[in-house]
Amino acid sequence: MRRVRCAIYTRKSSEDGLEQDFNSLDAQREACEAYIASQKHEGWVLLPDCYDDGGISGGHLDRPALQRLMQAVDERRVDQIVVYKIDRLTRSLADFAKLVERLDTAETSFVSVTQSFNTATSMGRLTLNMLLSFAQFEREVTAERIRDKIAASKRKGMWMGGSVPLGYQPDGRTLKIDETEAETIRTLYDLYLEHRTLRDVKEQAENLDLRSRRRERAGGRMSGGTHFDRGHLQHILSNPVYAGRIRHKQNVYDGQHPAIIDPAVWDKVQVMMQSGAAVARGSRQKATRSPLAGKLFDETGDRLTPSHSRKNGKRLRHYISRRLVKDRSRKHPDAWRLPADQVEGLLAELVGRHLTRPGAAVAMTDGLTAAEVSDASKRLQGQGKVTERLALIERADLRQGCLTVRLDMAMLADRLGSEPEQINLAELTIEAPFQMRRRGVELKLHLGDPPAEIDRTLVQNIMKGRNWLAMVIAGKTFSEIADTDGVSKRRVQDVTNLALLSPDVLDRIATGEQPDGLTTDYLIKTRFSAVWSEQRVQFALL
Repeated sequence: MRRVRCAIYTRKSSEDGLEQDFNSLDAQREACEAYIASQKHEGWVLLPDCYDDGGISGGHLDRPALQRLMQAVDERRVDQIVVYKIDRLTRSLADFAKLVERLDTAETSFVSVTQSFNTATSMGRLTLNMLLSFAQFEREVTAERIRDKIAASKRKGMWMGGSVPLGYQPDGRTLKIDETEAETIRTLYDLYLEHRTLRDVKEQAENLDLRSRRRERAGGRMSGGTHFDRGHLQHILSNPVYAGRIRHKQNVYDGQHPAIIDPAVWDKVQVMMQSGAAVARGSRQKATRSPLAGKLFDETGDRLTPSHSRKNGKRLRHYISRRLVKDRSRKHPDAWRLPADQVEGLLAELVGRHLTRPGAAVAMTDGLTAAEVSDASKRLQGQGKVTERLALIERADLRQGCLTVRLDMAMLADRLGSEPEQINLAELTIEAPFQMRRRGVELKLHLGDPPAEIDRTLVQNIMKGRNWLAMVIAGKTFSEIADTDGVSKRRVQDVTNLALLSPDVLDRIATGEQPDGLTTDYLIKTRFSAVWSEQRVQFALL
């Protein structure tokens, strides 16, 4: 009799009741164990591993236990998946299609204890698809109702949960003032009215040792309790909740909670912030169109500053190490000079990958409801423009081999529709391999290892050198060849030397896999050895 290895998967959307000795997950597992025992005559045996996801929505596949289960399926350690109901596995028809494809590849099926079908038969698949369609429809309708309820409640000025802003404590469907923290908020507004810039407010707040709220996250992890950065200050100074109002998407309504800041003062601060930003934009707009100004740094910590040059009447933008501008009298061989369009496109691509990867919204935030996570995912998918992605960057550090990007916490929170305190700090940093490849005067930037690229100028010169060498062997002089081809005698001699390259060097050049910098000019200037073994050492091909 064939032995059928069975794994039980259980899930519960909320955490309510999970602390009980016998909870919903236990009930599901007990029913599945009884079903497996009833199929003992068919060779069904229960595997000892537990796959339980408590407090996780079925609207996505980013679930730890499910990922472990599918890994076991891929490794062909599971023959049958047993669930209490099909919606415990997934509520999404699209996700179900992905799971079935992986199950088919591993020759694994699954069965629902309370629904009489399994995926081993065509009728079971049809029934399953119908049930999943209704489950997904129910989930989407429920999500719409929740969104409508939240919108209606906020129009009435009710507080609908989430991360509680600094200065307040929750009080049912409203907020009450925390006088200790409220004093910090009032001080920050007073500092902005006095100094009018976020930079000065940040410095003064640090001098006064003003700090954000210290919060305890899931698992006992602590966050907060640090000095305010500029992004967090901007969020506090522009948050209408402090004026006794509630924001819902683009609309602002009168709230039921008391105001910490007088609404007239809050409105004045908004005007000052908008006018200050407009002045800053106006002062720079004619001088630069560089969205990464002040955000790029090289491996020495030197800031890369925007620069431009003109070639054939065309304006070319660059980011260059600031030491090239400050000290023009000295040469700086380690300084950077990067084409602006390339570095902006590369960073936008990196941020885009980070935002649109599966499960990004779940990984980036803490404490969001399933509906809020769904909205946040849609917002992230909508961040497709280069300017939108670059605006999220707070700082980018470049060094040969590695690129590190730090995202602006407050701006990311705004894009996600959450509070800054809900952002997972580990998700603010992105690292990726980074390479530069130069071909003559042209520089190209790559995420990861650069693709092979054939230097056609070098290939053509090698072919020309081999032809000229054949002419020399046939009895022609360098001068005769130069006169015939209309070039200098020195050029004929230099290019002819390229015919002396070893076969393995030529193979690398033909496939574009030669070391960076191995160009025609380099080979002519270095006067490389004609001995093939020495060439391998000189060109680092060993």
